[in-house]
Amino acid sequence: MKKKHNDSQEKRPLLLTTGEPAGIGMDVVLLLAAENKLQDFLRPIWVTADANAMEKRADALIAAGVLKICPTWQTFDIDDLKEEALTKQISQQSTDTDQAFVLLNIPCDAPVTSGQINIDNSAMVAKQLEIAHKLATNQTVAAIVTGPLQKSALIDAGIKLPDGTMFSGHTEFFMQQSGCEKVVMMLANQAMKVALVTTHLPLKDIPAAITAENVRQTVQIVIDDLREKFGLTQPRILVCGLNPHAGEGGHLGSEEIEIINPVLREFINAGVDISEAMPADTLFTSRHLANCDTVIAMYHDQGLPVLKSHGFGDTVNLTLGLPYIRTSVDHGTALDLAGRGGASATSLYQALIMANEMADRSIVNIPLA
Repeated sequence: MKKKHNDSQEKRPLLLTTGEPAGIGMDVVLLLAAENKLQDFLRPIWVTADANAMEKRADALIAAGVLKICPTWQTFDIDDLKEEALTKQISQQSTDTDQAFVLLNIPCDAPVTSGQINIDNSAMVAKQLEIAHKLATNQTVAAIVTGPLQKSALIDAGIKLPDGTMFSGHTEFFMQQSGCEKVVMMLANQAMKVALVTTHLPLKDIPAAITAENVRQTVQIVIDDLREKFGLTQPRILVCGLNPHAGEGGHLGSEEIEIINPVLREFINAGVDISEAMPADTLFTSRHLANCDTVIAMYHDQGLPVLKSHGFGDTVNLTLGLPYIRTSVDHGTALDLAGRGGASATSLYQALIMANEMADRSIVNIPLA
């Protein structure tokens, strides 16, 4: 289904951040644009990137034989980010439906070389996220779809989270910018959805983070967003234990008995279709997954390796609990592929589809005043 201009202008845009300019963020946008897949959505697509770098990346992909022709787009400079003026200007000038997307130009401080990180450009990466948050908060855009960034580059450049701590990822950035006490990272593909109680923590720090309140907040956020953003009125949820064999009755750890299961029984008693803590090594079997909508894992590498083994390129990263919609690709910057070919745009396309579907739900697609 191709985009009709009149229809698309009635819906707020999807904002796509390209992330680290040396990585494949721009590549995958250009691949989708060249295949006319960005025109599949009945919404405008706005992309944040350095305009000069985007042009050079398109030329590199053409030279590599990846693109036959350069997609076309309209470029708008962001000065003071006056959202109303920006939106009005783009609406007035974006009249050519042959344009694949609108590019919001955020210049880099240093020249961009494909595959080579330059921490002088990390401020530009952070600015993309700040702009995305502001446009989503003000309901100028319907959803944020994020491309990959290089966390180490932002850390090395001294970029901090809003609370002054080390930059640890998109999830923590948008949580703090939104003033949320807790958000939940979820990854989803055709095989399963997996949400996490803890995210980017060293393994040694995980047990201390498995508190009753953390588990309770995670479960509640998952329930709320499955209902509101996925339309699942009575979601079926399975929960992993922290320890092998879910603690083996306390012989392999007591967190299940003392912390996790008491919280889960609160939800069970309230009528929620949720399990008590289950052994992770048997939970992720077809027999159990066939009868659940979402798995909640206690930590990052408990759930995500299983999920990604069932569809790495098709997986979408979501942040639940934010006041707006945010989806993301499930891959990194792939510096070795940037500007050379070989990158897949499948995950980005799936992230756009999921963001668009959630935005189309009336409960989250609130019209602009």
